Amino acid sequence: MKMFVIVYSDSVDEAALSAFKEAEIRGYTKWKEAYGEGTETEPKLGTHYWPGTNNVLAVVVEDERVPAIREVIEKLKLEHPKGGIKTFILQVEDII
Repeated sequence: MKMFVIVYSDSVDEAALSAFKEAEIRGYTKWKEAYGEGTETEPKLGTHYWPGTNNVLAVVVEDERVPAIREVIEKLKLEHPKGGIKTFILQVEDII
């Protein structure tokens, strides 16, 4: 199993959730109002000087679903080049 940890600007939240629902990905955990700095977009620190926030989705899938999830994320990145979409793929040992 793999866990996708997807960090993205709050401005693309609706598009991200819609894309996952269209791909029939129903199980996820979402964190709202995450702050941070990356290398491809301006910082999102929720302040007057650095406004905005990020959201984070965690999605765990069986290995055979990985290509489909990657495709959804790559399409989102193309459609929202300023959305700060960054994804990390982690190995999941077990679910308890």
